[in-house]
Amino acid sequence: MGEDMKVAATETVRVERMAYGSAGVGRLASGKAVFVEGAVAGDVAEVVVTDEKPRLAFARAARIVEPSPDRAQKPLCPHALECGGCAWSQLAYDVQLAHKRACVVDALVRNAHVERERAEELVAPCAPSKRQTGYRNKLELACGTDAAGRFTLGFHREGTHDIVEPATCPLAVRYIERAPRALRGALRFLQGSQDLGIYRVGVRGSVRTKSVEVALWTPPSAFPRTAVAKTLVDALRATSVVRVLAEPGRARKVKKVEALEGKGLWEESLADARFFTTAPSFFQVNTAQAERLVDLVMEGLEIEQGSYVADLYAGGGTFSVPLARAGADVVAVEVAGSSVRDLRRNADANRVEVEAVCGDVARELPELGELDALVVDPPRAGLDPSVVDSIAAARPARVAYVSCDPQTWARDVERFASRGFRLARVTPVDMFPQTYHVETVSIFEHISA
Repeated sequence: MGEDMKVAATETVRVERMAYGSAGVGRLASGKAVFVEGAVAGDVAEVVVTDEKPRLAFARAARIVEPSPDRAQKPLCPHALECGGCAWSQLAYDVQLAHKRACVVDALVRNAHVERERAEELVAPCAPSKRQTGYRNKLELACGTDAAGRFTLGFHREGTHDIVEPATCPLAVRYIERAPRALRGALRFLQGSQDLGIYRVGVRGSVRTKSVEVALWTPPSAFPRTAVAKTLVDALRATSVVRVLAEPGRARKVKKVEALEGKGLWEESLADARFFTTAPSFFQVNTAQAERLVDLVMEGLEIEQGSYVADLYAGGGTFSVPLARAGADVVAVEVAGSSVRDLRRNADANRVEVEAVCGDVARELPELGELDALVVDPPRAGLDPSVVDSIAAARPARVAYVSCDPQTWARDVERFASRGFRLARVTPVDMFPQTYHVETVSIFEHISA
């Protein structure tokens, strides 16, 4: 048999747990840990090793020999394993929650070097989402061309630039669940024989306010604004249609946002407050679970009237507004100009005072002086060591750290410990059912407080 005709060797593996990702983890006959794509905890799978390193290996499941008793009864979506948007939907929901908590515990042990027994004591059960589907208030859709050269819209196939074209998304709230097909047809009609330059589409929907916004990302160029607005309002009953003018690419520096229909704002209700968000500003995608984050932060910080509190990486004010409503003197720091404008608008809409500072946290935090409490909700990369130093210098009695990545959070836990803060409690929150992602709310107490 020629070299190119060799069949890759297979090995049977029992998958023991879920990694913080789409793969299950087991061990090869050699004892080496192997990450298996296409298998879940409890499966016995025939695997093909695709990459091997000195201490671990990567494989794909060629065949499930013995399915896990924890597998879900039926697929959530025919495209679930293609787009990667609901990679854990193969698992029963209570099992998803258990594995998410386990990922947080493991991160504490491995990255923060906390004793496992102590980590198990610190980490509460993962707070479940009331809705396991129909919870996402936002979808991000990629654009391209299909085999026939026509405009198409959908989600990137996991690990590629190919586009999967679902009719609906079961994770989306009902107002936008049919957006993939509806917008694909509408934009294909609008494009006709001309290229409008649309390379990304964002759509937001609220069950609580019935607000629906479509955001089209294009380079600056001539654009049929009136025709686009009318067609998209008809296709999705959009209350707002905007065009975000930005060159494609990783940086995507926004030059301008044009309102084509409506006020150019998306409206949501959260924690008894009204929030207005403009493209491209960030807003938590699971509104009900975002309220759980707010509750945990408020409970953990024990805010009193007149407490001086900083909200770092504040976004549009998800935490700033409730803190101010509780009587705190709030200073919010955020680097994105669109989010700062949203934050100021949201503070005014909810009749509270928030000092909004547009700037880099590392630069602005040392200027704030001593604080009573602080909430930090950084991006996935976590905190720069200089920010942890500045937090320690501000001497807040309590810090609430909201994280979307257990690994970088656990690294920062160790940094906080070395600067005089004790980790008091940890609550994983399931913001993203059917996926491996988990949000973590942790409370630190200053040891001298």
